[in-house]
Amino acid sequence: MDILSIILIIAGLCLFETITSIDNAIINAEVLSTMGERARKWFLLWGLLFAVFAVRGLLPWLIVWMSTPSLGPIGALTATFSSDPVVIAAIEHSSPILLMGGGVFLLFLFFHWLFLEEKHFGLRGERYIATKGVWFFAIVSVLLAAIVWFALAKSPMIAFGAVIGSTAFFIVHGFRQNAETAEKKMLHGNMSDISKIFYLEVIDATFSIDGVVGAFAFTMAVPLIIIGNGLGAFVVRELTVRNVDKIKKYIYLKNGAMYSILILGCIMITDSFGFPIPFWVSPLLTFGIVGWFLLKSMKAIPKISVT
Repeated sequence: MDILSIILIIAGLCLFETITSIDNAIINAEVLSTMGERARKWFLLWGLLFAVFAVRGLLPWLIVWMSTPSLGPIGALTATFSSDPVVIAAIEHSSPILLMGGGVFLLFLFFHWLFLEEKHFGLRGERYIATKGVWFFAIVSVLLAAIVWFALAKSPMIAFGAVIGSTAFFIVHGFRQNAETAEKKMLHGNMSDISKIFYLEVIDATFSIDGVVGAFAFTMAVPLIIIGNGLGAFVVRELTVRNVDKIKKYIYLKNGAMYSILILGCIMITDSFGFPIPFWVSPLLTFGIVGWFLLKSMKAIPKISVT
């Protein structure tokens, strides 16, 4: 892997982590505004370290290690850069399962946003789909059944990976709903600053899972994922401190994040079926999609200011 490839992958990871964590930055800023100065400084310093090393660092490493236990903890960290044929064979054997699970997780995440979540309608048809929220469960159920059916012809373990991906989505979604309820209590209740810090870390962890899972569409190299997602986490913290009100004006950035998630999920599932996608496709598509919605947001800012 040459230096230009590494830079492209890290840049794509950083951008993807940033845009998928915009909601997280807004929540953090709103809750931090209700906390004391000392607690805010503590969270922004130690919370950043926890977000980078404990969540965005350990989680991708654990995922690779659990999907390929034979590598061991050190092998899981360095596997992608290894020339050992045994290690290469182990990664090739386990990566389709990991990619399938991650791809299904991302597809479910996109359809949940498309059908059920509040949004600024950025494309034609989104408003109509939002009125048919009940179809979310039917769509993802049929989609999962179809993916499992075709995956069984290739490998039962790949089919099992699809089921794990759907299970992970509903578990994470449950935690995220609980986190949103906790946010309302933090803003309107009388919780202590220590409790608020604890809940902010939980919220941060639930939001970071999207970025960690999507990172495997860019690369299987854990060190690159840690660097790219870590830089993204740092950008999110900077947005939390300085530019949240400005970021809120870019109303279609979340749309860009979700359509990126759709594309990355499709790439991961396609790859898991044995149709390898060049490494540069994921970062370039992410830059293109986010860039398009960024321009659309910039055009909409004058209209928002008038209203």
